[in-house]
Amino acid sequence: MRVAILGRKVGMTQVYDEAGNLVPVTVIDTKGCVVSQVKSKAKEGYNAIQLSLGDRKPQNVNKATAGHFKKANTVAKFTVQEHRLEETDEVTGINAGLELSAGMFEKGDIVDVIGVMKGRGFAGVMKRLGFAGKNATHGTSKYFRHGGSNGSNTFPGRVWKNKGMPGHMGNCPRTVQNLKLADVRADENLLLVRGAIPGWKNGTVLVRAAIKRPIPKGRSFGAPKTEAPPAEAAPQDQA
Repeated sequence: MRVAILGRKVGMTQVYDEAGNLVPVTVIDTKGCVVSQVKSKAKEGYNAIQLSLGDRKPQNVNKATAGHFKKANTVAKFTVQEHRLEETDEVTGINAGLELSAGMFEKGDIVDVIGVMKGRGFAGVMKRLGFAGKNATHGTSKYFRHGGSNGSNTFPGRVWKNKGMPGHMGNCPRTVQNLKLADVRADENLLLVRGAIPGWKNGTVLVRAAIKRPIPKGRSFGAPKTEAPPAEAAPQDQA
């Protein structure tokens, strides 16, 4: 099963790895992420888990939303996202109301991080799409940062689809794949992801096991398995 969890982007910092190298990491706080609904192929037609994060005040929640979270025995949440599972995955062991922990991941795991990019407003083609712009010499006049010709002649007599032009930049979902977990601090519910991830500080992101890598074995949405301590031998009666 490909595990996933919702978290809050705290910011960036630096840590040292085993070789003593300084590694830039992004800190993700996953505290308070719960399963608010479990969807099965028998009922909804597909397997999925609905993840929720961020408590809301009861007076700011309508009756429909409050009833939905009441079924899961949890308070209403701000962010609700759905994590789709494979058709062969079993969802019988997962119940609504289950609180997730960063301990489902391990140090060195490869993950995908999904978030909403920072909004940059209206931007030109050079900032938005990386166009080179026009040469600032040889008689060029007032045409330095334009996108150039964007139309065509008699055929087809229109602008082609997907033509790079100025427009709104950012504020859209973006997935960064194959990032490595530099550290997992399960006791604090913190994930330290190597590199940068999309979004602003305190923004919500979804961290899942990398979709282009094999599914990690021995993982589940429940609490991480801990080995029971060995039982002490009973003292023998001395004759």
